[in-house]
Amino acid sequence: MAFKRVGIIGSGQLGRMMALAGTPLDLEFVFFDEAEASPSSNLGQNIKPSENDALERFLDSVDVITYESENTDPDLVRQINLTKPVFPGEASLKKSQHRLVEKNTFRDLGIDTANFLRVTSKNELIQATKSLGLPIVLKTTTMGYDGKGQAVVKTEADIDQAWNELAGNELIAESFVNFGRELSIIAVRGINGETKIYPIAENDHSNGILRVSRVPAKNINPKKQKQAEEFITTMLTHLEHVGVLTLELFDCEDGLVVNEMAPRVHNSGHWSMEGSHCGQFENHIRAICGMPLGDTEARHEAIAMINIIGLIGDRNSVLKLSNAHLHLYGKAERLNRKLGHINILASSESEINNSLKGLEAFINECG
Repeated sequence: MAFKRVGIIGSGQLGRMMALAGTPLDLEFVFFDEAEASPSSNLGQNIKPSENDALERFLDSVDVITYESENTDPDLVRQINLTKPVFPGEASLKKSQHRLVEKNTFRDLGIDTANFLRVTSKNELIQATKSLGLPIVLKTTTMGYDGKGQAVVKTEADIDQAWNELAGNELIAESFVNFGRELSIIAVRGINGETKIYPIAENDHSNGILRVSRVPAKNINPKKQKQAEEFITTMLTHLEHVGVLTLELFDCEDGLVVNEMAPRVHNSGHWSMEGSHCGQFENHIRAICGMPLGDTEARHEAIAMINIIGLIGDRNSVLKLSNAHLHLYGKAERLNRKLGHINILASSESEINNSLKGLEAFINECG
């Protein structure tokens, strides 16, 4: 093991779960975040960036650094990397932060993605609808997540509203992809280039927020399985990525189309905490600390993850189930806020379906 003290930029639930996974490996964690109270508050020292000599003290207290959000300041990462290693690197961060840069990278590497055009004016938006055809999805090039910063233009009558909602930002217009379902593939790459890939997950969203992931995704033909693995391996190699990387995918009749990437542990991989031999959080920590990577195979025939959104709900109904695992993040209830998740493990598809039905209040009701 090359490193023992891990710094995390951010102290939300992803940082929390990284620290929980790394603590049994005898690692120590320090968080760099302005929050007074956060999901990671009790898991290590927190240094506020606004404090005197904060960055210097943060760097002195750790051996290696990672981050929990692709919205992390790349200038900060570049500055830190002059003194201490940061994984994933600046290339992974910058290319995931800007949708045009991201899409052009996919295109240059031969990774299938939706057709797209840059939009900086209403006239360019009108031209994009003609060039790409309707419907299109109009998105901000930066800072969008969980359905934020985007609008669907189905007809010419939608152009004005979409422009009024998003004007003032650099935008990207993407052709609408005719897909059957949404998938994701997660992989992890170590400092020495060792790579492991998790099973493909099938994801159900509501209002742009992930509600349920199921693993393994059913009826993935070998061609699409190979395509997904080639896409993510290509990106890991191109970026010289260290840590976990996620690709969100559309499953189309003729093959897979990549929607976007995330250079971090991912919501659709939370199932791996109990569902795989080595979960994504532990493998991310292993990767950035120079440890051997763990087995990413699923341990059960059927696995599901339910996001707990807005309201915590009846936690006792989860705790009574022998095949369910409850994870709460220590966050107050708030509209559309991710408060926790439930992992369900089963030996058959029918068992997982019955368990999901018993917990449907967590899927259908949210604050």
